[in-house]
Amino acid sequence: MKDFFNDDAKKAIMETLNEALSAQEKKFTFNSDLLSSENFNNHVELYQGYLANFNKISAKLDSVDKNNVNCNHSEYRSLKIDETFNLNGVYLHELYFANIGDPHSEIKMDSLAYMRIARDFGSFDAWQKDFMACAAASQCGWAITYLNTYTQTYMNAVVDLHTNNVPFGSYPIIVLDAWQHAYYRDYLKDVNTYTRAMMKLIKWPVVEERIKKADKILQVIRGQ
Repeated sequence: MKDFFNDDAKKAIMETLNEALSAQEKKFTFNSDLLSSENFNNHVELYQGYLANFNKISAKLDSVDKNNVNCNHSEYRSLKIDETFNLNGVYLHELYFANIGDPHSEIKMDSLAYMRIARDFGSFDAWQKDFMACAAASQCGWAITYLNTYTQTYMNAVVDLHTNNVPFGSYPIIVLDAWQHAYYRDYLKDVNTYTRAMMKLIKWPVVEERIKKADKILQVIRGQ
């Protein structure tokens, strides 16, 4: 096979590949009396912790021994598991912060979000009930509405922690944090009241843009 890269190009590529991944913090605001500022600010601090841990782990993975690895115990295995946990923690929190917090939340029946959700759940009300059930069923984790690229439909998922029961081939559309730290200060253990409150604050324009991207994903899958 012909080698298309000279030595300088190969060196540049390898230096790029060996550079540690680094996630950058995103800024979010939240204005609603349905969640206290103290609760939200504490939540942001937890997000920042996941971010810092991911960047630290990413740097360590650059130099960790990849020759002496086994499935029972090795530094590489531990770092890879922690990498996924913290990266998911970062991503899920960013999705959650971005799609929650609209005090004037309203969804229109002619929007893509409403039509896609109602189509795949039978009705919009059926989606709401199923989504709330996911939040109540989560053992410190997340309720997520997502595009399943295998069934090519929108589904709800119960995710425990950041990494348990995550469906493969999923593109998140609506994300709700159901960890107790997300609501305990304001709602104690009443996850149902918290969930109803947050569903009144969904930023449907954000969801609409995610739906549009999901439609494009489906077009690629279907070869359209």
